[in-house]
Amino acid sequence: MAEALNAEALDTLFRKARSHNGWQDRPVSDELLQQLYDLMKWGPTGANSCPARIVFVKSDDAKARMKPALAEGNVEKSMTAPVVAIVGMDLEFYEKLPKLFPHTDAKSWFEGKSQKIQDSAHRDASLQGAYMMLAARSLGLDCGPMSGFDNAKMDEAFFPDGTIKSIFLCAMGYGDESKLYPRGPRLDFEEACRIE
Repeated sequence: MAEALNAEALDTLFRKARSHNGWQDRPVSDELLQQLYDLMKWGPTGANSCPARIVFVKSDDAKARMKPALAEGNVEKSMTAPVVAIVGMDLEFYEKLPKLFPHTDAKSWFEGKSQKIQDSAHRDASLQGAYMMLAARSLGLDCGPMSGFDNAKMDEAFFPDGTIKSIFLCAMGYGDESKLYPRGPRLDFEEACRIE
């Protein structure tokens, strides 16, 4: 664990990775999605809570259910992507804490505390969504993360029991580089950070 990744790996994960809007006509297997999850699940979350719940939308039927919730600008890239992950947060994640954090009664930290549940679920599921994108890139997939959808419609279509709420979407597959926009700049260290 003490050795840094080589330059090629860092390019794959960060420096040369791009957010894609167009896709090659290449499928993504269910087995690859399982591998992706088996990597991302190891990323840290508060109290090992693991609140992310993900629906990998692949079938024509599922895409048809997703489409009415999408903002107009996200329809084409979502419908043509081999997979669109709906990253949601489980507002009853604390029910699994006896399994995930067994050395103390962590469930009691959250029961009946709706704001704490909301804050923790949103933060940690969002982190897990970021781990998902890094896992996807490490397995050779490209990603196109998105907001731009109606959460209520998406939740009705994919999380109807009401305990899971969508946060963001991420199209995944093999990107079509001809459809990339010019890369946007990033802030320099001095603009975003300070050391005290």
